Amino acid sequence: MSPTRRCSRSACSRTAVATLTYDYANSTAVLGPLATYAEPHAYDLCSEHSERLVAPRGWEVIRLAPDPAALGPSSDDLLALADAVREAAKPPEEPEEPRGEGPRRGHLRVLRNPDM
Repeated sequence: MSPTRRCSRSACSRTAVATLTYDYANSTAVLGPLATYAEPHAYDLCSEHSERLVAPRGWEVIRLAPDPAALGPSSDDLLALADAVREAAKPPEEPEEPRGEGPRRGHLRVLRNPDM
């Protein structure tokens, strides 16, 4: 999982929960759920700063509510988790021993006698 992103407001170290973007052509500020990845022209805000957000006079603020279905794990997340569990449950494969050598013990090897 990606590291948690922090609020873009100066002197705020809280975890970001929303992303703010601006549409300058339409004088609109859009506040929505936290973007999947950080964008250079977007601002991540904590819950306190996202609730107190006000736009300049003449601007409209659009607040997009997060999709409740998107808050929980997706089917892709669950499939990835199931695959990881299956992979971890597999018994480790035994490496093939090179011919003429016996099992390894630490940094030493037991060599088989070719005459036997």
